Amino acid sequence: MTNRSHSFRMPDKPSLDGIEAKWVDVWDESGVYHFDRTRSREDVYSIDTPPPTVSGSLHIGHVFSYTHTDTVARFQRMSGKAVFYPMGWDDNGLPTERRVQNYYGVRCDPSIPYDPDFRPPEKPDPKRQVPVSRRNFIELCDELTVEDEKVFESIWRRLGLSVDWRHTYATIDDNSRAAAQRAFLRNLARGEAYMAEAPTLWDVTFRTAVAQAELEDRERPSAYHRLAFHRPDGTPVHIETTRPELLAACVALVAHPDDERYQDLFGTTVRTPVFGVQVPVRPHRLADPEKGSGIAMICTFGDITDVTWWRELQLETRPIIGWDGRIMAEAPKGLDSERGREAYARLVGATVHTARERTVELLRESGDLVGEPTPITHPVKFYEKGDKPLEIVTTRQWYIRNGGRDAQLREALLGRGRQLAWHPEHMRSRYENWVSGLTGDWLISRQRFFGVPFPVWYPLDSEGNPRYDEPIVPGEDQLPVDPSSQAPEGYTEDRRGQAGGFIGDPDVMDTWATSSLTPQIASGWERDPDLFERVFPMDYRPQGQDIIRTWLFSTVVRAHLENGTLPWSTTGISGWILDPDRKKMSKSKGNVVTPIALLEKYGSDAVRYWAASGRLGTDTAMDEGQMKVGRRLSIKILNASKFVMSVAGGDASTDPARITEPLDRAMLAALADVVEEATAAFAAYDHTRALERTERFFWDFCDDYLELVKARAYDASSAEGASARSALLIALGALHRLFAPFVPFVAEEAWSWWREGSVHAQPWPEAAEYRAAAADGDPAVLAVTAEVLRAVRKAKSEAKLSMRAEVEHVRVSGKRVGAARAAAGDIAAAGRAAGIDFEATDEAELTVGVTLPDPVG
Repeated sequence: MTNRSHSFRMPDKPSLDGIEAKWVDVWDESGVYHFDRTRSREDVYSIDTPPPTVSGSLHIGHVFSYTHTDTVARFQRMSGKAVFYPMGWDDNGLPTERRVQNYYGVRCDPSIPYDPDFRPPEKPDPKRQVPVSRRNFIELCDELTVEDEKVFESIWRRLGLSVDWRHTYATIDDNSRAAAQRAFLRNLARGEAYMAEAPTLWDVTFRTAVAQAELEDRERPSAYHRLAFHRPDGTPVHIETTRPELLAACVALVAHPDDERYQDLFGTTVRTPVFGVQVPVRPHRLADPEKGSGIAMICTFGDITDVTWWRELQLETRPIIGWDGRIMAEAPKGLDSERGREAYARLVGATVHTARERTVELLRESGDLVGEPTPITHPVKFYEKGDKPLEIVTTRQWYIRNGGRDAQLREALLGRGRQLAWHPEHMRSRYENWVSGLTGDWLISRQRFFGVPFPVWYPLDSEGNPRYDEPIVPGEDQLPVDPSSQAPEGYTEDRRGQAGGFIGDPDVMDTWATSSLTPQIASGWERDPDLFERVFPMDYRPQGQDIIRTWLFSTVVRAHLENGTLPWSTTGISGWILDPDRKKMSKSKGNVVTPIALLEKYGSDAVRYWAASGRLGTDTAMDEGQMKVGRRLSIKILNASKFVMSVAGGDASTDPARITEPLDRAMLAALADVVEEATAAFAAYDHTRALERTERFFWDFCDDYLELVKARAYDASSAEGASARSALLIALGALHRLFAPFVPFVAEEAWSWWREGSVHAQPWPEAAEYRAAAADGDPAVLAVTAEVLRAVRKAKSEAKLSMRAEVEHVRVSGKRVGAARAAAGDIAAAGRAAGIDFEATDEAELTVGVTLPDPVG
């Protein structure tokens, strides 16, 4: 702590009006948040900032979690670190496509040629979308996301995020596409990426494959249907199913190997109802004897268990559901009878729902429906962004190995999770449960349009068939590439689709396949080696708990495979934002709140205060009451700052040598404890604890200490007055810095009244400074003295007297009177007491007696 004098420049009437716009511009011009890339890695703190999805508007949950991150960034910067705090935009994938379709009233049709003069409809109709070429569609995606990003950035700036806006990226920009394609090509070269034709979870609305991590269960009404299969002698074998529409796709019946009821059936065949197909009966450990009749039909494919049975029992494939979710026109093999073909013809082109109704009719007609369906409710797999249940179809897709089928890799990734510091710690179990429960590799291809293309072409043989086992790939120096509009080396565009020519891979990468590389993209991997060396692996990844299995895990996978390390050393996991009814906010529930109105109504610092009051991993309610508290705190910081400066008058010295009075030293000792606790809390990623401790001290400082010492502080001629003034200013400087991570606009405003430079570029307070200034100060002196003052005020209030009213006498007794006696003069002055006595007793409870003046009678 240095002995400095300062001049005060307080406004006549401190106000929050216009404070955000004022300081956002100043911060931008001064570059106070710019990353200093001359610093070595050990002096850098780098953040893998979540890139928000740019497909609509930010919601209050974004404000909540990004505020948490910003408090960390500000603390680390004030602690002496060069903070690398970039911002990204996640602008590829389904959310953007849906927004573009609805906003412009268009849909992508890759068969349509590019129209360089295309303009979207003046009056878009989302229900009557105009078909456009893939290139036209992508141009519209680019156009709309740029506008959305501007809106997002303006909100982040208004919120006061201390991002270095020179370091931004978008997950669809050239650098990101090159990084994603480069990583994929290296995965492919090392055998970590591979193509396979296999049963695939499929969303029939979007007509795209879906990864395991993108699934969610939703309760849906259904019914059990009891069907009669037939032994060779005509004896029925009853099974129960919720999906009778898949009867034509049945390839076997299965029962548990220990189920005595079906021992004689194993190794034989039965005939399917309606379609008359002979299918084998096989044993398998996954069959549940307690479920239904204990024997089930295996269809290709009804659910994940069907896939497991089909693969392990090496059964036939008899698909009937197409990519559009309708029954395919061509009957599956095995339906040889005329009756079976006629029955199948009644299903062709039907949706799953209609096919179910028609199959039940067929079963009734054949007499193979036993009784009536029994209604049930059960969980059904959905794509998290989809509206219809998923189907399983056989498709050719790209995968990256993630330990789902490799025990050694799985264990290595579990080990990475144990190396990672988790806040809160219990979130680690979600990661471990997910990795331990993986059933397959990571499916990364999507049948969409706006995304990062796979950098792969396939040669066509003399008959025009793709040779998938001989992919053509570009050199890394050619990236990014778009195989749908560029020809590979050695070919010309006119050979596209021709026998002996080539085709480009039509798919794009799953958005997580790009987002899993945000540490590398933001750090300039293979693009800016100097930056990469200074910031990677990064220090911190903040994110939501719902995407541990997707974003966090996939990022760990990519860094493990490419860099042989964790992508960051620490992760902070946010809790949910709840509505006033304590329900999780989500767009699907329609209870999401957007932040603009709240920022305008209460101010950014007030909204940040509410956000910072929620701990990592803890669900927090959207509470305007807390925002009101935050606004009152902001105003109080300004008013208290002005008051302290006014009391100091022309004496602006912060020389610790002037601190002589016990109460002043006690306050500084208490302040040292606060600084120590707040610093430890931030180091443990507990920003809420740091705020709580700082705020509690601040209110005690205003309500008690200021009142106790202001009379003495106004005495410009005494050493006792000088002690109070210096103590007040020292505390004020600490409080401005302690509050800076939480309420940055107010802290900057108050700081500017008496100090040069930005408060956000100042060193974080150190407890040792204040302990030195406090000398032998005892925090108990302030606590006990404040307790006495509150008792005096209470007596006046109960007597309906003004706080300025004088009292005749104050009597203080108890074991702790020694602490109060040290500040007797301040108690008498603040309480306006003509006399004060102290009596030491063995009572732990402090007793304060107040003799009030006789009422005027």
